[in-house]
Amino acid sequence: MWSKQVPLNTIALELVPPNIERGPHYPVEEAQKVLALAAQAGIEGRIKHVMIPGMIDEDDDRPIEMKPRMDVLEYWSILQPELPGMRGLCTQVTSFLDQTALQQRLTDLSGAGFDGIAFVGVPRTMKDGEGEGVAPTDALTIYADLVPNRGAILIPTREGEQGRFAFKCGQGATYGMTQLLYSDAIVGFLTEFAKTTDHRPEILLSFGFVPKLESNVGLINWLIQDPGNEAVAAEQEFVSRLAEIDPAEKRKLMLDLYKRVIDGVADLGFPLSIHFEAAYGVSKPAFDTFAEMLAYWSPDQA
Repeated sequence: MWSKQVPLNTIALELVPPNIERGPHYPVEEAQKVLALAAQAGIEGRIKHVMIPGMIDEDDDRPIEMKPRMDVLEYWSILQPELPGMRGLCTQVTSFLDQTALQQRLTDLSGAGFDGIAFVGVPRTMKDGEGEGVAPTDALTIYADLVPNRGAILIPTREGEQGRFAFKCGQGATYGMTQLLYSDAIVGFLTEFAKTTDHRPEILLSFGFVPKLESNVGLINWLIQDPGNEAVAAEQEFVSRLAEIDPAEKRKLMLDLYKRVIDGVADLGFPLSIHFEAAYGVSKPAFDTFAEMLAYWSPDQA
């Protein structure tokens, strides 16, 4: 039904739109910092995409207050000239835009250099189907001609995710971007998915650096939460452990996780990309960790 996509096979770095109050100089400084850190870590020129999430107000208990943020397009327009050779990926909330408004938004994003757009739905405070706009699963079909690389979020620890992700692929998702991975649950998920379906979307495997600050703030713990889910509770324990230990041991544990994931999914028939996230901001320890991961396996050298 769907034409075969050319995989991105990319290394993407997530950069979150900053608070507007920080001004237009902040993204320029952030881009310069990314280039400097990449050079120091020995991965200069390897990051090919910036993944920019479309931010929406979520639960009141978010550990870091949501202040008014730059729009994805505005942020990218400042970042892109500073990051030569890099293209964009983003997430787009669909549920609050009608079909015409969403079409215009996606046209603008595609024209600005976004190679892939992942469609996401309502925040956790709302139920699926709420919001008067287009459901993400409908957007995958409606905008197939407008957006060649259409993404869906993949949470391997979520109950019912096999059927949910298969449905999204059937609707036209060409790639799945995983939630931050702090276990190798994705290996069992994709092994089962490959056995039971013919879908072979590209998978963006997401790995996030955990700084010491997480012990006090708990942002990553909040991002991956799923109350009552034992598999997620184990991941949250791992995050708490990573936050407490010294940088060398932290790198070792993250690299071990990366190896288990890559070794488990590399031969299942899914095109793979790597998506890195530093939820508290880019840093030298984060880039050193990412560089060690890429030295083990990288989509640009596979």
